[in-house]
Amino acid sequence: MLPDLARIPGVLGRIARDRARRFAAGGAHRFPYAYPEVPSFEAALAAPGLSVIAEIKRKSPSAGFLAELDPAATARAYAEAGARAVSVLTEPDYFGGSLDDLIAARAAGLPLLYKDFVVHPDQLAEARAAGASAVLLIVAVLGELTGFYLEEAEKLGLAALVEVHTEAELELALASGARIVGINNRNLATLKVDLGVAPRLARRARALGFSGYLVAESGYRHPEELAAVAPFVDAVLIGTHLTGSGDPGGALSELLSGLR
Repeated sequence: MLPDLARIPGVLGRIARDRARRFAAGGAHRFPYAYPEVPSFEAALAAPGLSVIAEIKRKSPSAGFLAELDPAATARAYAEAGARAVSVLTEPDYFGGSLDDLIAARAAGLPLLYKDFVVHPDQLAEARAAGASAVLLIVAVLGELTGFYLEEAEKLGLAALVEVHTEAELELALASGARIVGINNRNLATLKVDLGVAPRLARRARALGFSGYLVAESGYRHPEELAAVAPFVDAVLIGTHLTGSGDPGGALSELLSGLR
């Protein structure tokens, strides 16, 4: 089952449609379906305090070129600095990533999030075969098919970070059975960031009875910003600030020092 991507506006729609064309042309099935043992993504979020999912990406539509990274070395630096999981951009055209980056990042021993624009079920099998512990599912992309993709991910032993930006998307994520909800401060159609989105939607999720894990995403650069969102969520996902710093591990240590 494939989502209707023609309805998606802006930058997000363009990326999703490009990704769909790649997979329709045979972009999956690169690996044999023999799945490796992987560490638990949910356990990383359940650890005491605010968990950090540190991201590996070379560029983005909002920030442009960030850095030329060695994914294995970067993942190890994140682990040493206190990250509990690593998000790896595998989308090549807009973010400069690849599945090889995810495979290399396994060297750190942390749970890995396959950070991509999932538009085809084959991507789930690809992520699991490459050693991901979790996969990103974007409600703005998948729409009413979010539940289907969530079930398919779970069949493969993948956790799913189900990403939302609006209250309507949050309600759809909860109705789909999400156990991990990512709240993106960034509007993926316009690329604008509002750090008020995560606390607001986190409060709404709890008011609706959600007892799973909440992850705040995008825009975090200062310890005080993490301290402000920590009462509402279990984890934060940080990418651009770390990889654009010139010293990803050092930048993460500095951020975390403000929480200790």
